[in-house]
Amino acid sequence: MLQLPCPYCGPRDELEFSCGGEAHISRPLANNKISDAAFGEYLFLRDNPKGVFLERWRHASGCRRWFNVVRDTVSHDILEVYAMGSKPRRTAGKKAYNNSWRRTTAAEAAAVNK
Repeated sequence: MLQLPCPYCGPRDELEFSCGGEAHISRPLANNKISDAAFGEYLFLRDNPKGVFLERWRHASGCRRWFNVVRDTVSHDILEVYAMGSKPRRTAGKKAYNNSWRRTTAAEAAAVNK
Protein backbone atom coordinates (compact mmCIF):
# COMPACT_ATOMS: atom_id res chain seq x y z
CA MET A 1 0.00 0.00 0.00
CA LEU A 2 1.19 3.50 -0.83
CA GLN A 3 2.09 5.79 2.07
CA LEU A 4 1.41 9.47 1.40
CA PRO A 5 3.02 12.16 3.52
CA CYS A 6 0.23 14.65 4.20
CA PRO A 7 1.99 18.00 4.76
CA TYR A 8 -0.52 18.79 7.52
CA CYS A 9 -1.10 15.42 9.26
CA GLY A 10 2.06 13.42 8.50
CA PRO A 11 2.39 10.03 6.76
CA ARG A 12 -0.85 8.10 6.25
CA ASP A 13 -2.11 5.11 4.23
CA GLU A 14 -3.33 5.72 0.69
CA LEU A 15 -6.85 4.70 1.73
CA GLU A 16 -7.27 8.04 3.55
CA PHE A 17 -6.68 10.05 0.37
CA SER A 18 -8.40 10.70 -2.92
CA CYS A 19 -6.43 11.49 -6.05
CA GLY A 20 -7.48 14.60 -7.93
CA GLY A 21 -5.54 13.77 -11.07
CA GLU A 22 -2.97 15.84 -12.88
CA ALA A 23 -1.71 18.99 -11.16
CA HIS A 24 -1.02 22.41 -12.69
CA ILE A 25 -3.80 22.50 -15.26
CA SER A 26 -4.55 26.18 -15.77
CA ARG A 27 -8.18 27.12 -16.27
CA PRO A 28 -8.75 29.72 -19.00
CA LEU A 29 -10.26 32.95 -17.70
CA ALA A 30 -13.77 33.76 -18.93
CA ASN A 31 -12.70 37.07 -20.45
CA ASN A 32 -10.04 35.38 -22.61
CA LYS A 33 -11.36 33.74 -25.74
CA ILE A 34 -9.92 30.43 -26.93
CA SER A 35 -11.11 28.09 -29.67
CA ASP A 36 -13.45 25.20 -28.99
CA ALA A 37 -10.63 22.79 -29.85
CA ALA A 38 -8.28 24.45 -27.34
CA PHE A 39 -10.98 24.42 -24.66
CA GLY A 40 -11.68 20.74 -25.39
CA GLU A 41 -7.96 20.03 -25.00
CA TYR A 42 -7.97 21.78 -21.61
CA LEU A 43 -11.12 19.98 -20.50
CA PHE A 44 -10.49 16.42 -21.63
CA LEU A 45 -6.80 15.69 -22.28
CA ARG A 46 -4.79 14.35 -19.35
CA ASP A 47 -1.31 12.90 -19.12
CA ASN A 48 -0.63 9.34 -18.04
CA PRO A 49 3.17 9.17 -18.21
CA LYS A 50 5.61 6.47 -17.30
CA GLY A 51 7.93 8.25 -14.88
CA VAL A 52 7.74 11.44 -12.87
CA PHE A 53 4.23 12.91 -12.67
CA LEU A 54 2.69 15.88 -10.85
CA GLU A 55 -0.57 15.02 -9.08
CA ARG A 56 -3.17 16.63 -6.82
CA TRP A 57 -4.26 14.73 -3.71
CA ARG A 58 -6.82 15.42 -0.96
CA HIS A 59 -6.62 13.99 2.54
CA ALA A 60 -10.28 12.94 2.43
CA SER A 61 -10.35 11.04 5.75
CA GLY A 62 -8.15 13.49 7.62
CA CYS A 63 -7.69 17.23 7.36
CA ARG A 64 -9.53 17.36 3.99
CA ARG A 65 -6.89 19.66 2.53
CA TRP A 66 -5.50 19.53 -0.99
CA PHE A 67 -1.80 19.35 -1.82
CA ASN A 68 0.45 18.43 -4.76
CA VAL A 69 2.69 15.38 -5.04
CA VAL A 70 5.60 14.58 -7.35
CA ARG A 71 5.40 10.81 -7.83
CA ASP A 72 7.26 8.31 -9.98
CA THR A 73 4.55 6.21 -11.64
CA VAL A 74 6.93 3.28 -12.18
CA SER A 75 8.26 2.86 -8.64
CA HIS A 76 5.47 4.79 -6.84
CA ASP A 77 8.16 6.73 -4.95
CA ILE A 78 6.97 10.05 -3.57
CA LEU A 79 9.67 12.53 -4.57
CA GLU A 80 8.15 15.72 -3.18
CA VAL A 81 5.02 17.10 -1.52
CA TYR A 82 4.18 20.79 -1.80
CA ALA A 83 1.30 23.20 -1.26
CA MET A 84 -1.42 23.98 -3.77
CA GLY A 85 -0.66 27.15 -5.68
CA SER A 86 3.10 26.64 -5.59
CA LYS A 87 5.46 24.87 -7.96
CA PRO A 88 7.79 21.95 -7.24
CA ARG A 89 11.18 22.92 -5.81
CA ARG A 90 13.25 19.79 -6.38
CA THR A 91 14.94 19.00 -9.67
CA ALA A 92 12.71 16.09 -10.79
CA GLY A 93 9.52 18.05 -10.11
CA LYS A 94 10.80 21.20 -11.79
CA LYS A 95 11.83 19.21 -14.85
CA ALA A 96 8.41 17.51 -15.09
CA TYR A 97 6.65 20.88 -14.70
CA ASN A 98 8.78 22.67 -17.31
CA ASN A 99 8.67 19.80 -19.82
CA SER A 100 4.89 19.43 -19.68
CA TRP A 101 3.14 20.06 -22.99
CA ARG A 102 0.60 22.13 -21.01
CA ARG A 103 3.03 25.04 -20.65
CA THR A 104 2.55 25.85 -24.37
CA THR A 105 -1.23 25.44 -24.72
CA ALA A 106 -3.76 28.14 -25.56
CA ALA A 107 -5.55 27.37 -22.26
CA GLU A 108 -2.36 28.08 -20.31
CA ALA A 109 -1.92 31.42 -22.10
CA ALA A 110 -5.61 32.28 -21.57
CA ALA A 111 -5.28 31.56 -17.83
CA VAL A 112 -3.13 34.66 -17.45
CA ASN A 113 -5.06 37.92 -17.44
CA LYS A 114 -3.32 39.98 -20.12
